[in-house]
Amino acid sequence: MEAPDEALPTRVRVGYSLGSLVTGAFGTVPGLLLLPYLTDTLGVAAGLAGLLVLLPKAWDVMLNPVVGRISDRTQTRWGARRPYLLFAGLGMAVLFALLFMAPFGDGGQAGLYVAVMFLLTATAFAFFQVPYVAMPAEMTSSYSERTRLMTWRVALLATSILVSGAMAPIIRDAMGGGLPGYRWMALFVATIMVAGTLIVFVSTRSAPTGAITASEPSLRAQLKVVAANRPFRVLVACFVAQSTGVACMLGGVEYFAKHVLGDAGTTTALFVVVVSPALFVMPLWRRVGERLGKLKGYVVASITLTVATLGLSAAPLLPHWAIYSIIALMGFGYAGQQLFGLSMLPDCIAYDTARTGKRQAGVFTGVWTAGETLGLALGPFIFGVVLQLFGYISTTAGETVAQSDLAKTGVLLGFTVVPGLIVGIALVLLRGYDLGGDPAVNDLADPLPEVAPAR
Repeated sequence: MEAPDEALPTRVRVGYSLGSLVTGAFGTVPGLLLLPYLTDTLGVAAGLAGLLVLLPKAWDVMLNPVVGRISDRTQTRWGARRPYLLFAGLGMAVLFALLFMAPFGDGGQAGLYVAVMFLLTATAFAFFQVPYVAMPAEMTSSYSERTRLMTWRVALLATSILVSGAMAPIIRDAMGGGLPGYRWMALFVATIMVAGTLIVFVSTRSAPTGAITASEPSLRAQLKVVAANRPFRVLVACFVAQSTGVACMLGGVEYFAKHVLGDAGTTTALFVVVVSPALFVMPLWRRVGERLGKLKGYVVASITLTVATLGLSAAPLLPHWAIYSIIALMGFGYAGQQLFGLSMLPDCIAYDTARTGKRQAGVFTGVWTAGETLGLALGPFIFGVVLQLFGYISTTAGETVAQSDLAKTGVLLGFTVVPGLIVGIALVLLRGYDLGGDPAVNDLADPLPEVAPAR
């Protein structure tokens, strides 16, 4: 069945976007709290902790394209993608709750348990995220409607990130911190995942699903097609750089609050300030894209995020209001990067479909989510390596150790200069993005639509 050009019903648009409760929670909470959980509660060395966060997601990098191919070839009465949303989403919620319930106390066994459970959780996430990201390219063939759908999704993704990321440290601390606090926090996040899974599954039951068409005979052949799509290659490389830099900052939020600002209780406030702008600035970024196009909008957002992140390296010399202002500017740039990156992805898929006549959205989104997953894993790993190099001392729950000035400098650099330089890579890579002037998908051919802000 051909996806219609007209606007999707609001209930479908909003319901689909609420699947971000799942992706936002999983993409945020492990990045925010898993590294501190390992270093400051289980006593795992910072470098090893970063590696334990990296390896399970590195597995996803290889798995995601395979999941995309599997979902491309799935035929059920629920469509190709929706069955994976239901079963993988519910499975991921259970596994996430178990991730923070290590039965071995602290030490090496607990670290190994966390690594295995994180691997299983990341596997379930692949089977949810890849089909979920593939759906917009099949729900509508309208260039403008895809951007409208992504505007809702990014706004609700920001809401999910804000709720899960802000509440997770509060619940952990309110329940006494340490292992008990992390366990209650995990149950809260798992509940959010269950809610998002059920909502997106039910609300998309009437959405167009696209038709099963010819595809390449093997995954290797499909990956060659993906590699031949230059706009997609450029876009995914930019998004990997962006995800790595943002994840590096995310992994350092609690360390920055504790060792640079001198108050671990500001973790939630910092997180809220960097995420909350996305709830309000989407109409502004839409107007930027309307005037300049998505590509130039992406460049503006990347410049904003890069400059603000590098500027935050002066934090020890600045008053707190200035620090929070810079972090809010970082959130403004991050929101724009998310909107333009995610709305350009379906355009690249449509470009390939028009070029080849084959339905392979799952493989493209599999590679996309593999890249994003790699970035989200590399970020905490890089931050952990920086901590290790600067002599950060890991501790177990209830133990307090004074960190050296060198270690505190490592926290500052890992939270500002390092991710700022990584995010800035996108500015260089974006110069190669070009959809070839195709009026059906080219950035300059169709302005961004008028979109009401999400409520």
